[in-house]
Amino acid sequence: MRRDKGRFKFSCALLNAIGRALPIGKNGNRHFCILNYHRVLDRPDPLLESDPDVDTFRWQMELLSRCFNVIPLCEAVRAAWEGTLPPRAVCITFDDGYRSVHDLALPILKELGLPVTVFVTSGYMHEGNMWNDNIIDALRYLPRGALDLSDIGLGTYTLGPVQDRKQVMLDLIKASKYMPPQQRGILDRKLAGMLDDGKQRRQMLTREMVVNLARAGVEIGGHTVTHPILANLDDASARKEIKQNKEELEAIIGKPVRLFAYPNGKTGIDFDERHVRMVKEAGYMAAFTTIMGAAAKEHDRYQLPRGLPWDKSPLMFGLRLWRWLKIG
Repeated sequence: MRRDKGRFKFSCALLNAIGRALPIGKNGNRHFCILNYHRVLDRPDPLLESDPDVDTFRWQMELLSRCFNVIPLCEAVRAAWEGTLPPRAVCITFDDGYRSVHDLALPILKELGLPVTVFVTSGYMHEGNMWNDNIIDALRYLPRGALDLSDIGLGTYTLGPVQDRKQVMLDLIKASKYMPPQQRGILDRKLAGMLDDGKQRRQMLTREMVVNLARAGVEIGGHTVTHPILANLDDASARKEIKQNKEELEAIIGKPVRLFAYPNGKTGIDFDERHVRMVKEAGYMAAFTTIMGAAAKEHDRYQLPRGLPWDKSPLMFGLRLWRWLKIG
């Protein structure tokens, strides 16, 4: 979306007026918003409509810098528990570890002086992409016609225009998200075998990019080794995913990894109290879900909510943050 400069200025002015006119709680009981991104696109992509392109990400970050207090995530957690959280506090996070965070988001964030936390799945830094991106690539490039996956229990689909492909993509991701890793690997290999060589693009951060991010002041957080649904693993495997991820990232950046984000992040579905204990035992200071809303010290510090910012206009984007901050 190309920004309408006049409308953008009006939206910022209105949001700031709201901030001056309405109470937001004493600093001992303030909330803070944590925005949960995954990647930034170089151009709009009909298969990835929930991810912002560069232009959209820029106006979102400019709005945050003009209308809210963007602070580091570790600082926000500490301040909330100490009762020193500033008003209008917002934090920016990215999950998974896509290279677009390094190539496209970081220059904008540096230009505006905005801190960010990136939760990295360490197992994809060496090679390959995440399983959902393999599905997306397959649906993007496979020719029109039937996609027969009945031999692995997923039925037959018809590939046609992009909107049809998007629905097939969503159906396959939903169907395979909670598969055991071995079964999901069968789907991955089958789809990869249907693609021409060179169609799959390397999308994840490299080890060198993670180092560059850390040197630029980006907080690197843990997000497991292979992004499994923790609730689907036995305890030993889940503990290894959490602990090994932290150790690998700390070895790369040479400093403590203090924050963790649960893969997929739905409380009671994707993780439970066993995994909360594992995260504490691994030495993290806080952990984050994908439950919508603002965070505050009344929450469990190892199950803090984050929100996906999907609004398409600056005014609605800002108003949603105000609502999460629980004005009044």
